[in-house]
Amino acid sequence: MEARALRALRVALRIAGRRFGTRPARAPAEDYQDAIRMLNTLQTNASYLEQVKRERGDPQAQLEAMRGFLERSGLKVEDLDRLNIIHVTGTKGKGSACAFTECILRSYGLKTGFYSSPHLVQVRERIRINGQPISKDLFNKYFWLVYNRLEETKDLVHASMPAYFRFLTIMAFHVFLQEKVDLAVVEVGIGGAYDCTNIIRAPVVCGVSSLGIDHTSILGDTMEKIAWQKGGIFKPGVPAFTVAQPERPLEVLRERAQERKCPLYLCPDLDEFEEGCQALELGLAGAHQRSNAALALQLARTWLQRRGCQGKAGGWRWAVRPHCGCQGLSVMPVPPGLGELKEVPPSTELAEKPVPLAPTFRPTDAMIQGLRDTEWLGRTQMLSHGPVTWYLDGAHTTSSIQACVRWFRQATLNQDKLHDGSEVRVLVFNATGDRDTAALLKLLLPCHFDYAVFCPNFTEVSVANNADQQNFNVTLENALTRCLENQRTWTRLLEEKGGQDPWLPAPLRVGGLLQPAPARGSLLLVPPALNSPALVFPCLAQALRWVAQGRDPHLAAPATSGAHPHPAASSGAVLLREASAVRVLVTGSLHLVGGALRLLDPALSQ
Repeated sequence: MEARALRALRVALRIAGRRFGTRPARAPAEDYQDAIRMLNTLQTNASYLEQVKRERGDPQAQLEAMRGFLERSGLKVEDLDRLNIIHVTGTKGKGSACAFTECILRSYGLKTGFYSSPHLVQVRERIRINGQPISKDLFNKYFWLVYNRLEETKDLVHASMPAYFRFLTIMAFHVFLQEKVDLAVVEVGIGGAYDCTNIIRAPVVCGVSSLGIDHTSILGDTMEKIAWQKGGIFKPGVPAFTVAQPERPLEVLRERAQERKCPLYLCPDLDEFEEGCQALELGLAGAHQRSNAALALQLARTWLQRRGCQGKAGGWRWAVRPHCGCQGLSVMPVPPGLGELKEVPPSTELAEKPVPLAPTFRPTDAMIQGLRDTEWLGRTQMLSHGPVTWYLDGAHTTSSIQACVRWFRQATLNQDKLHDGSEVRVLVFNATGDRDTAALLKLLLPCHFDYAVFCPNFTEVSVANNADQQNFNVTLENALTRCLENQRTWTRLLEEKGGQDPWLPAPLRVGGLLQPAPARGSLLLVPPALNSPALVFPCLAQALRWVAQGRDPHLAAPATSGAHPHPAASSGAVLLREASAVRVLVTGSLHLVGGALRLLDPALSQ
């Protein structure tokens, strides 16, 4: 207890010192949790987004600020050229496309770096080497290296610290350079033109995954405006690839590419890569992952081609790497087996698009293995825990929710489920930001859920002991208000659909009484009508325990003390305890899925 109190005191003193302009030295005994707590004191993502809104008219202000922070940390933009970066943006699927790309190149024996966001369970997931989150020791080492350099370079002109996401981006660059990765796959945070990762000046290749409507207050409220933002990562002479897009956004991407003298190509469907060979097996489930895999194949192949292969030495091929802005060349060993990629005739289906179609090719064995071995937590992920099967997908836009619904219905293999109690389906949902939750919930109706559970992204009501998932921008009260709104929306949607589907419960009464919220930390069950299958809980732990009813070995049975004795909750608990199978879809937010994973797979927190 004394050691913990001393650590907390040291953190508090450092915070106070930073606020009053002093430069506290780091004590040697600080550990990973100290680093995370200090990271959380930085300007957080929500505040950063507000700053982006204010400065979006001047992208140079964003990028110049980021360059300043980078230089104060001890790096120059030119240093990033040595990372051989693959830079990827998009609205949906960009993380999955990055994961496929990284795994393919790792299959060639290359040492890979991978920077992504957000994290699901621990913040160090954002910075990966060879597919694995960096260790707590490495995170601790590089966090304090960057943090102390930024503290020591404060002056009257440069008195601030970078925001949370900016700091982690700078830290990732330090990690990848000092740990000497052969390449870095970098996922854009939000948008492209104004994103802090866009200080990258000379990537090897760029990618744009599927576009959609998201972050409208920052990126614009039309697909064309969003496409313009995404095309902001294009660089002169650097090839870029995109997947099939709606006509007008694709035209905007083409215009941005021409403006920036960037050769842009459209990826053929994955079907074209399977011509004359067996179907490619993907490590990520869902039909929508096929376009992400097709993009990854093009990105990986282009990276290998641009790095070249010349000669052999000691049984190795040597790839020559030009370093933009540097004198001479450096060499890097690449395992044998890259091979010659044979061109096959491309399909003409997309030939009329305004962007030229990239040629298809036969994937090498390493590419096939990379696609098959790809793992990406929280995206179309299934966990089977006895009679309870959890379906986890961080979908949070209309198009990604549609893809999630298709995946869930296919995965359950029972699209016309009878409401006989043998199988119970539960939706666990939350959405954040400026998203239209009514539109998202309406898309989920065809999944035929027996119960919908709404809760904030907080794993527990109090997250004081889980610094990785602290969020200082959302209060419990605000989060619960959003959940109650979602509950009312779901009930209304069921009322409107009543009588159209046999699985739905009896028509719901309008104007049911809401019970007052209980004391902090106790169970909250507030159906708006006595027979409504919609419930609200104050945190994920209580929500998941109610759903599992003690049948998942990773979750304790739900507590009964403090619970509101409500017919819907009581009857639901009986159904859940007696069902032969309980199928639970957790979706609407990657942060929600991350909290669920922390509870359902405790090993991820180690």
